Amino acid sequence: MTDRAVADSRPRYRNTQPGTVIRVSMLAIIIVFLILGLKTYSAMYLYLIPTALALALFHSLTTEVTDDSIVIWFGVGLIRRTIAIAQVKECAPVRNPWYIGWGIRLVPGGGWLWSVSGFDSVELEYVNGKRFRIGTDEPQELTAAIMQAVAGQKDTDPA
Repeated sequence: MTDRAVADSRPRYRNTQPGTVIRVSMLAIIIVFLILGLKTYSAMYLYLIPTALALALFHSLTTEVTDDSIVIWFGVGLIRRTIAIAQVKECAPVRNPWYIGWGIRLVPGGGWLWSVSGFDSVELEYVNGKRFRIGTDEPQELTAAIMQAVAGQKDTDPA
């Protein structure tokens, strides 16, 4: 592995945002299912599986920025997305309206949002004009890391 490849693989930024409301609500649902299942209806345990799976999949959102890519993943990492820095034209911190919510969803006006908590996010504008929002509790830091990576790509671009 070359020195450049090693440098590219090290993150210049990494943050895991906890989904506190999601964690508390899912755990409360699991507790209710356990209590009801123990006392009344044994098939209630069947509801535990999808609830526990949802908790594992969406309990947090991790964002990692390297020189070449932005990688974001929910929870244990089964749901993830990698965005090449070369695709990013601009990025800026934005505030999502309350009605957009959390999770993976289309944003009114175009683009996707991946968010687990709060209303802050960073909106990426791709070179093809499409948009993508990454929910974060550190919008300024994430924006700075992405813009540094974008500037680094332009510096090393042979064109």
